Amino acid sequence: MKVARLPDKTVPTFCWDRKVTAGEVRRQLRNATGFEWIRLASWILREASYSEVWSFLTPAEIKEHLEDLAPFLHRRRKFWEYIIGAWHELGRV
Repeated sequence: MKVARLPDKTVPTFCWDRKVTAGEVRRQLRNATGFEWIRLASWILREASYSEVWSFLTPAEIKEHLEDLAPFLHRRRKFWEYIIGAWHELGRV
C-alpha cells in the first residue's frame, strides 16, 4: 500500500488537543518499548483517520501487536480486527 507520508512538521488531525508534530509522534514510536509503544499505537489507531495511520504504523506492526492493542482500541477495535483479518486472509499481512 502506497500512501503519502505526513511531513515531519505537520500537526496531525488526531493531535488536536496537543501541539505534537508528525515527526515527534514518529520519534516517540521509534523510541517507545513495551506498554509505552502499545499506548502510543492504540492512540493513533483510535484517533487518527484511516489514511493518517499509515504515516506512523505498518499493517505488519498492527497485526503483530493486535492482541495487545485490542483492549485499548475501544470503539475502533472491531474495525481494526476486521481490516487486519481481511488483509491476512488476502495474504497482504
